[in-house]
Amino acid sequence: MGVAEDIAKLELDVRELVIKYEQYFFGIEKREPLRQLEAVERAVRRYQNVSIPNTSQRFKYDSLVATLSVHKQKWTRTNRLIEEGKFQRDRFRMSLHQAEKGEKQSKTNAPPPPQESQIDNVFQQYVNARLACNLPVENITKEKVAEAINRQKPALMQKYGCRDVDFVVVIEGGKPSLKARPKTT
Repeated sequence: MGVAEDIAKLELDVRELVIKYEQYFFGIEKREPLRQLEAVERAVRRYQNVSIPNTSQRFKYDSLVATLSVHKQKWTRTNRLIEEGKFQRDRFRMSLHQAEKGEKQSKTNAPPPPQESQIDNVFQQYVNARLACNLPVENITKEKVAEAINRQKPALMQKYGCRDVDFVVVIEGGKPSLKARPKTT
């Protein structure tokens, strides 16, 4: 193969390696793609001390080497954060898992009265969601959540023509919010 073909193959390999690392960090791939990284580094070293006469090919090669270097730094930093337990995606997933565990344990206990338990449940979900998003919870009180629910409930019941409205906590754009779900029965 010539220099142009090698550089084109290197570009494809770097793209594929970036995708594999993203899949690894998202949890789709179970193992870090170290063999692919090694193969790409070997291809980079092949032209490291070789003079590439074509300027555009030399620029493309240098750009790919710089891109790989930046990505390797990012991957190293992310792996270190994973090992320290500070990686954001893992912490978010772990806090959701803990919240689900807490809900299962609370469901096994005797349920309190329906209206109060609904507000308690929404409040607890809201606090857990704020913690999962690394937002402060000091100024969030059960009374504020209950006030917001009671203020919005009549207007929503009139708007949707229903007897009752359930509230659930959803995370949109990295921030938790209350969403209303009309009850028809």
